[in-house]
Amino acid sequence: MQRFLIRRFVIVIITLFAVSIIIFIMARAGGDPRTMLLDDYADEQQWQELGQALGIDKPYYQQYGIFIADLFQGDLGQSIKERRPVIDVIAQRIWPTFQLGLAAFAFSVVIGIPLGVLSSIQRGSALDIVGKVVALIGQSAPSFWLGIMFMFWFAVKLGWVPPSGRGEWRSIILPMVTLGWVFIAANLRLMRSAMLDVLDSEYVKLARAKGVTNRAVLWKHAFRNALIPPLTFAGVNLGALITGSLTTELVFAWPGLGQLAVQALWAFDYPLLQGIVIIYTLMYVAAAFFVDVLYAYIDPRIRYA
Repeated sequence: MQRFLIRRFVIVIITLFAVSIIIFIMARAGGDPRTMLLDDYADEQQWQELGQALGIDKPYYQQYGIFIADLFQGDLGQSIKERRPVIDVIAQRIWPTFQLGLAAFAFSVVIGIPLGVLSSIQRGSALDIVGKVVALIGQSAPSFWLGIMFMFWFAVKLGWVPPSGRGEWRSIILPMVTLGWVFIAANLRLMRSAMLDVLDSEYVKLARAKGVTNRAVLWKHAFRNALIPPLTFAGVNLGALITGSLTTELVFAWPGLGQLAVQALWAFDYPLLQGIVIIYTLMYVAAAFFVDVLYAYIDPRIRYA
């Protein structure tokens, strides 16, 4: 287990290093930001001074070296648009994104996993059909369309919840359901499939033949063994829900990192954009690492050589 954790940590470092190179290249692929920050009447001296202030007057390899050195010190640079440290700008927006992502994750697990188990137990029943319809809508309907429909019916027509923004506790309901619905569908389908495979296995048939109660068969033998595929997907979900909430944040004017990333892109604020992508990468890799560690605790048969 210790060797596995060390290997995974090394892979995390390599992943972050590769991502840093991609971020550095892509952030500068759109051209020189001075063309947007200076007007047509700027002279050569202003051009050079702004280049020195932004640190883009040096060769790319020197810029990357400075970028990595600052990154190890926790310095993500200075935001061009906000005129203050990137880490301070991100710190103001990271909690709303975490709040929305974790709420959507909990919603997708609490609804999707039990519904998948019940659908597998009562296959072909009305409940199974309802589960299939929920999964179909969740995996086929675009999230922005779902968000607009929810906003129209539950906020505008019925007035049950606020239409947008982050205020009272009810304001998180619509973006949470919108963001989590697609993962409810995925969790439901995956859990149902895994449970059906386990329920048809030989050791479950043997347990039933020995007279083990149906409840013990379902929760002790079937559910625990069927939990590995959904757990893997849940770990990916957690990272995706936190880092992939851009569309939902835009639809509901949720003041998170996704909305901030779009603003940084339009303003060509590449230091801020770099910082957001790095934070996203850290959160995604941390979620995947956490799930890998959980494997051995859920299924003791799993061993990492």
